[in-house]
Amino acid sequence: MQVESPWRNADFRTLFSATTFSQLGTNVGYVAIPFIAVSALDASPGQVGALATLSTVAFLLIGLPAGAWVDRMRQRRVLIGADLLRAVILATVPLAWWLGSLTLAQLYAVVLLSGIATVFFDVGSQSVLPQLVGRAGLVRANAAVVSLIALANVAGRGAGGGLVQLLTAPVAVAGAAASFLASALRLIAIRPAPRPGPPLSGPAVRLGAQIAEGVRHVFGNGELRALALTAALTNLGSQIVNTMLPVLFIRELHYSAAVLGLFWAMGGVGLLLGARCARPLARRLGYGRTLGLLGLWLAPAGLLVPLVGRGPGLWVAGTGWLLAMFKTGMDNVLGVSLRQRATPDALLGRMNATFRFLLTGALAVGSAVSGLIGELASVRTTLWVGAAFLATAFLPVFCSPVRRRRELPEQQGAVGSGAAGPAPAVRS
Repeated sequence: MQVESPWRNADFRTLFSATTFSQLGTNVGYVAIPFIAVSALDASPGQVGALATLSTVAFLLIGLPAGAWVDRMRQRRVLIGADLLRAVILATVPLAWWLGSLTLAQLYAVVLLSGIATVFFDVGSQSVLPQLVGRAGLVRANAAVVSLIALANVAGRGAGGGLVQLLTAPVAVAGAAASFLASALRLIAIRPAPRPGPPLSGPAVRLGAQIAEGVRHVFGNGELRALALTAALTNLGSQIVNTMLPVLFIRELHYSAAVLGLFWAMGGVGLLLGARCARPLARRLGYGRTLGLLGLWLAPAGLLVPLVGRGPGLWVAGTGWLLAMFKTGMDNVLGVSLRQRATPDALLGRMNATFRFLLTGALAVGSAVSGLIGELASVRTTLWVGAAFLATAFLPVFCSPVRRRRELPEQQGAVGSGAAGPAPAVRS
């Protein structure tokens, strides 16, 4: 059956353009904030690890209840509010810099509060997508969104490194704040739609019961459980590596912020290529074989990353990083599509929150582990530990029923519907 292109849907185009601004802000800040900590505030490896941990710990603190809350709210308002909050929070960094009062404690607060806003934005955006595009269009929609995220990694991190190099890190952070503001203003153009939620009168549904239902849905399904474990291990390994890269590049290898941004941008190129190749490979090999077998072939490339050094070592490590991120980009398209198709509408927020709790919680744990190993052992040892996780992350999916799946599951309807009805609107 031919699926209508998402680009014919005005709301999809609006969401996509807003996400472009949001991702640009995220990736510019990704380069600029740790650079400020290392170069201007003389942060140690442990402090850099703490900074990265606080940027993602919100998913461990409120990730699960956020899914239940998002299921009760209008997601358009959630997305706008999250972007506005991130814009205001980030704007305090250049302001404090220009007043001569910026401290590491403020950076800690900024990344923590921005992380809380990101929890709601990420859960809300993944939950609203199936409502806008329809279940049948999820693979095409997710391929477009993951490609956008990959391009933002390339352009945003490359631009972040360039802005830091040319205009100073505080100016780069101010640009990130402006990007979040632009995203919020763009999202206003999405047509508001009624979003049914739990009844406000009658027997109240306890928040804990709603959260538990989402967790049972993920861990009670062998395929969803394997996807969650593989993605969590990938995030753990990549964050252990990423947290120490600014310390290694700037302090030990004496590279500029631009070189660090370009290295991260190579990962974005890998994400983009993986996202664009996901659908053709899945059609040829089957969804499960693509997720399982290509993971077996590509994941070990992560072991090249710790070889980073001056000269050829930089290119060897960059190639390994590109291949590892190619696998991640492919997994993002196919894995997210699979879990959205396997989840009823009324559970989407909680399913996404459960995944986000695990995946971004792994980032928080990875940051803390990276800082600890960096303090107790060495930066290079930290990279080898992270690379080991990247190289073995494919195993849960490879050893699960996912590997035998050729097609996506039949689309799910609302809970209690008895049958899968048509999805709301079509978009992608």
